[in-house]
Amino acid sequence: MAAGAFFFAGVLPDTVFFRAAGARVVVFFAVVFFFVAMCGAPYRTLGNTEAVLYLLVSMSDARLEQFKKMVVDFPDSPMSHFSLGKLYLERRQYPEAAQALESAVRLDPTYAAAMVALGDAWAGAGESDKAREVLGRAREHALAQGHPGLAEEIDERIADLS
Repeated sequence: MAAGAFFFAGVLPDTVFFRAAGARVVVFFAVVFFFVAMCGAPYRTLGNTEAVLYLLVSMSDARLEQFKKMVVDFPDSPMSHFSLGKLYLERRQYPEAAQALESAVRLDPTYAAAMVALGDAWAGAGESDKAREVLGRAREHALAQGHPGLAEEIDERIADLS
């Protein structure tokens, strides 16, 4: 157990996921490791890489439930729908991502980041025409809001659709 914990602690801080998630991740993993030590979860039968993936998927499920609850608690907040949609994108659940992100854009029609993510969801779902249309709108809003760098990034995404 201790060797696995040291491996895990050594690998995760190098990931973008860990840096972005913050201190709640540390608390979550402390609880997970305590539970695993007490209950002998399937993670013990896995190799180091598989154990990390197992725990990340478990955490992703917890994040999914957290974001779903946030949408229920704050249905009029574009950020709650955006957060849920981005998580679905990470999980490559494109139709679910598109649905959540469309809600974010409906609630805030100038939310360029949500439009970019919606374009990514449509592209992932194989809907290139829808992706191109929403990315075009995102580009207009990015420029209107003074974000030329985002507009360039959107241009690259549109070019990748061709």
